[in-house]
Amino acid sequence: MSEHAAKPKLKASDLLWTVIGLGAVVLSCFLLYHELHNVSLDEVADSLQAIPRQNWLLAIGATLGAYFALAWYDHIALAHLGRHVPWRFITLCSFTTYALAHNIGASVFSGAVVRYRAYRSKGLTPYEIGVLIVFCSFTFGLGTLLTSGCVLILRPSLPQQLLNVPPAVSVAIGVLLLLLIGLYVLGSWRHFKPWKLGKLHVEYPRLAIVTRQLLAGPLELLCAAAIIYFALPAAHNPGYLVVLGAFLASFSLALLSHAPGGLGVLEVTFISVLPDIPNVDVLAALIVFRTLYLLLPFALSLLVVLGFEWNQWYRKRGTGGDAQPTPPERRD
Repeated sequence: MSEHAAKPKLKASDLLWTVIGLGAVVLSCFLLYHELHNVSLDEVADSLQAIPRQNWLLAIGATLGAYFALAWYDHIALAHLGRHVPWRFITLCSFTTYALAHNIGASVFSGAVVRYRAYRSKGLTPYEIGVLIVFCSFTFGLGTLLTSGCVLILRPSLPQQLLNVPPAVSVAIGVLLLLLIGLYVLGSWRHFKPWKLGKLHVEYPRLAIVTRQLLAGPLELLCAAAIIYFALPAAHNPGYLVVLGAFLASFSLALLSHAPGGLGVLEVTFISVLPDIPNVDVLAALIVFRTLYLLLPFALSLLVVLGFEWNQWYRKRGTGGDAQPTPPERRD
């Protein structure tokens, strides 16, 4: 891969996924209207007001935990590359990246552009930034596989709400997912040879890096699901493990749909997985999730982007347009 190839560019596939995402929103909103047309705004407001203050604080804490884990993704990727960037910069970059990507959804507007602009200012090459982006996505994938495998084994009846799958099949899939994770750990521990797929050259990270990946990935998912768990009423709360399973299914489908913010997809899937909980309470909990995990970070991320671009413009103006990126420290 050349350095120039790593720079994000507009592709026809980006526009295609944008259309698919918008189509998913339209279809999901139609299905959501069918499920919620009898729910009034007053009922939703009452459900939101019924959430105890302590639960609001716990939901806020879970949000902070989720975004800490996302910043940890970048830090682990930089450690894998042998680069050192200050934690404060990583946190702001990661927060902005995921806040924009979660809300906008379409890959053409994804956080890759934000990461490219930010880490180039710290002296990383386009190739290194490309590796970092893939590595962070892979860490999320590992977390999803590990968490999903555990949920399928502990609650094998949960997938029946969406698919007519026998519990034994759920357990088998869960075991398979955990075996894949185990194979990845074994490859790192025993230093398996890198594998190639065309021009792609993949090496197993050091075992210490893999360990951090397997902590950071699940942590983000556990915290994000906890936001919804704390927002559900105690009288109808099915338990954290069920909420976690519903979140994994809903969030995965929302990401695959490329719908902006998973709009509609998240709600329809959650209501389908949790049919025993009143729809108004599920909707209120998801409003809390969207507010804390999506909308507020999105608004703050826009301010961060504006501040970063202003700072870059100011530095170039002060140096006559010849400002060079700060070379990052290398960890050997």
